Amino acid sequence: MVLLVLFISVLKLQPFISFLLVSLGLGLASGLTTGDTIVAIQKGIGGTLGSIIPIIILGAMIGKMVAKSQATTVIADWLVDVLGQKNLPFAFMIIGFIVGLPLFYSVAFLLMAPLVLSTAQRHNLPVVYLGIPMLASLSITQGFLPPHPAPYYLVTHLPGADMGITLGLGIVISIPAMLASGWLFGKTLKNIPASPMSFVEPPTAAKAPSLNSSLFVLLLPVGLIAMQSFAKNLHNPFLEFVGEPIVALLISLGAALYLLGFNRGISWSEMQGWLLESIKDISPLMLTFGGAGAFKEILQAMKVGDEILKLTQQSTLDPLIIAWMIAGVLRIVTGSSTVAGITTAGLILPILSASGANPNLMALSIGAGSMVLSHVNDAGFWLYKEYFGVTIKDSLRSWTIMETILAVVGLLGVLVLQNYL
Repeated sequence: MVLLVLFISVLKLQPFISFLLVSLGLGLASGLTTGDTIVAIQKGIGGTLGSIIPIIILGAMIGKMVAKSQATTVIADWLVDVLGQKNLPFAFMIIGFIVGLPLFYSVAFLLMAPLVLSTAQRHNLPVVYLGIPMLASLSITQGFLPPHPAPYYLVTHLPGADMGITLGLGIVISIPAMLASGWLFGKTLKNIPASPMSFVEPPTAAKAPSLNSSLFVLLLPVGLIAMQSFAKNLHNPFLEFVGEPIVALLISLGAALYLLGFNRGISWSEMQGWLLESIKDISPLMLTFGGAGAFKEILQAMKVGDEILKLTQQSTLDPLIIAWMIAGVLRIVTGSSTVAGITTAGLILPILSASGANPNLMALSIGAGSMVLSHVNDAGFWLYKEYFGVTIKDSLRSWTIMETILAVVGLLGVLVLQNYL
């Protein structure tokens, strides 16, 4: 762990290389043979990327279509009309949640931040006060809700977890977490000084998409995935198929291409360029997640999960709290909520098996823990600091506290739901 912090935060080494070096060193130092270490690293990279690459790429492609079409501006204007200028922070919290449902965090951030900053300038509002509610909802969708990479990986790797049930419970938990960390906490941040980036919306020759088209594209994948659990109970193979996250996102991409592209007069060749651009944007992230998978596999080969189980057998702590704490430590060390979630999945399996804890709540507990204390080794921290133009000190007392509030409220939500499941 110390080496990871040294390589990533101090030496600024590329995260994928950092994970490879630490995984190699840790495997050999623990007594694994050279061959076993290499096989574990290959298995970890292949297993992790094999399960989440389609999700990440399809989400990025949808995000690019949404960004190029200005669909978020259409939704934002509608919510401002409905809720009024006085409720803009609440409106942006809702927009962030809707946009964040199918889109990876960095994609959604780069899509939404210019909209927040330009809106704050137009209405003469403090940017942090307006931005934190939106950022809280984006973070919550990334940590709690499939088809985001970490929740998706957790559901597919924790025995007994169900995609639709985890999504439904995650939405329930998201509501109080979003209100507490975004809307209520955001009200205390009106006086934080900021010098945000300036954005001028580029003119576009194509007409803007309709509100219905914009909402449909963003909500379709979530609706299809949520439907999967009901389809299983109804024994409907077709609905189960279209509710698979990869299929749901593929269908949603098709809807985005038509409603946000062809329907607006955009040529296929231009959209192909957008899709290729989206893959280039997220390729470094995929490498990082592959490195995290290698690290997780080495820890599993070392039986670290069994050792954690032994240490916790005498503890009176709830297994869900233990999972939250493990994910929190990994988040603080690695700076990535997705890496923390993927790694914790491998470590928590023995505890999940021995305790009989609800696997859907275990996935959500890990997701909540992976949000704890985001700080200077987190790319999201620097995105926020640079775009919103705040100091490191003010970033820590706004962004970091917001992330930690949603992590704690998320855990409390999991513990409450445990009494009813």
